[in-house]
Amino acid sequence: MHRMFGTDGVRGIANKELTSELAYSLGRAGAYVLTEGAHKPKILVGMDTRISKDMLESALVSGILSVGAQALCVGIIPTPAVAYLIRKYGADAGVVISASHNPVEYNGIKFFNSKGYKLSDELEDKIQNVIESNFKGIPLPTGCEIGRKIEESCEAVRDYIDFAKSTTDVNLKGLKIALDCANGASYITSVRAFEELGAEVCVINNEPNGININKNCGSTHPEELMEYVVKSGCDFGLAFDGDADRCLAVDEKGSLVNGDFIMGIIGKYLKQQGKLDKDVVVVTVMSNLGLDIGLKKENIKTVKTKVGDRYVLEEMMKKGYKLGGEQSGHIIMLDYNTTGDGLITALQISTIVKKSGKKLSCLASMMKELPQVLVNAKVPNDRKDIYLHDEEIVSEIKKLEKSLDGSGRVLIRPSGTEPLVRVMLEGEVQSELNKMAQDLANLIEKKTNI
Repeated sequence: MHRMFGTDGVRGIANKELTSELAYSLGRAGAYVLTEGAHKPKILVGMDTRISKDMLESALVSGILSVGAQALCVGIIPTPAVAYLIRKYGADAGVVISASHNPVEYNGIKFFNSKGYKLSDELEDKIQNVIESNFKGIPLPTGCEIGRKIEESCEAVRDYIDFAKSTTDVNLKGLKIALDCANGASYITSVRAFEELGAEVCVINNEPNGININKNCGSTHPEELMEYVVKSGCDFGLAFDGDADRCLAVDEKGSLVNGDFIMGIIGKYLKQQGKLDKDVVVVTVMSNLGLDIGLKKENIKTVKTKVGDRYVLEEMMKKGYKLGGEQSGHIIMLDYNTTGDGLITALQISTIVKKSGKKLSCLASMMKELPQVLVNAKVPNDRKDIYLHDEEIVSEIKKLEKSLDGSGRVLIRPSGTEPLVRVMLEGEVQSELNKMAQDLANLIEKKTNI
C-alpha cells in the first residue's frame, strides 16, 4: 500500500496530485475518523494564501459536511493558530490547507486532533483505509443531519494575536524590528502582534496575491531580509515561512540566525530563569555539533531524534521536555503551543533581546557553527542500507570518525523519496570535510554498483 500521508500531512501539486476529489475524500474520511461518537462534531479549517486554497477548501469542507460535521472556517491563518484555536473553541479536530515552505504550485492538507497535536501514523493510516475501502459503512446523513459551514475568520485572527501576545511580559518599545512574512499566512497576525506590543515594525513581503507565497522570500530565502535589516538600521529581523510555523532571525549585522542558534538562545535563557525542564533541548540529527558544544557550556543536554518536527514533538511528549526544534526554524515550546509556532518563537527572541539589553549577534555568540558538508551518493533504492553492513564502507566511516576525534562527526541518511544516500560531515576545516565527504560518497556509489 502506497502511504498517502508524508511527514507533514498529504502534499502534492494542487489540481494534479492533490485534487479536489482527494480533498473531498480526506475531508469526509478525516471528519469521520476524528469525530466518531461526537454529537454534531466541529472541525476547524484554516489555510495559507496560495491560489489553490479556495478550490481545496470548498472540496475539503464539502467532505466534512457530508458526514454531518460542522466546519468552522477561520480563513487565512497560521498553522499554529489552528492548533491553538482547536483547544480554545472546543473543536473536535482541525485541518490546515497549506504546503508550508513549498512553492505556490504545491498545497497540502494536514490534520490536528482535539488537543491540537498532529496525528499519529495509526490515525493517518485509518483515514487512508476509509478512503481505500470506498467509504464502506460510512453514513451519508440527509436533511437536518447534514453539516453546516460557519465562518469565523476575524474573531479567530484576533484570538490568536491575543494568545501570542500573552506569551511575553515585555513591551517592545524602542526596538526596530523587520518582519518578512513570506507573502503567507502571517501577513496580518505577526505584524499586528508586534505593533501592538510597541515595536517599530518594518515589513517586507506581506502583500500576498495567491502566487507569490515563499517566492524568493521568507525563511527559505532570507537574503532580502538580511540586506534590509542592515540598510534600514533595524535591531534585528524575523522571517516566517508560508504557514508561519517556522521562524528564522537575522541579527543587526545582517547575519542569519538559524534554528540551532535560536534554540541555543532560548534554551540558555530558560535555564537562567529556571524554566527549562530537565535542562534538555530536543534536536534532530541534522542540528550542528556547535549547538551541542554551546549548550554543554551552559550545562544543558541535547537529545537527538530523526529529521522532522513530528519526531522532535514525540520525544518531547514522551519524556516531558519543553523545548525542541530544527535548524529550519521549527521551534516547539510546549509551555505555549502544541506545534512549531513562528510568531511565538519570534516573540520569545524579541523578549530575550529586550530583557537582556544585548544585541542579537551577542546572544547568538553562545554557539559557534561548525562547517557542514553534504554530498549525495546515488544508490539503488534496494541498497540504501549498504553503509550499515559493507565492511569496507563501515571501516572507512570509523576511520573518518577517528580522524575528526570528537570535533566533528559523520552522518549517513538514506533519502526517503529519492534513490540517494546523503553523506554529511561536520568538523572544523571546510576543505578537509569536502574531500572526506566526496571520497566517502564515491566509495558508497562504487560499492553499490559492483
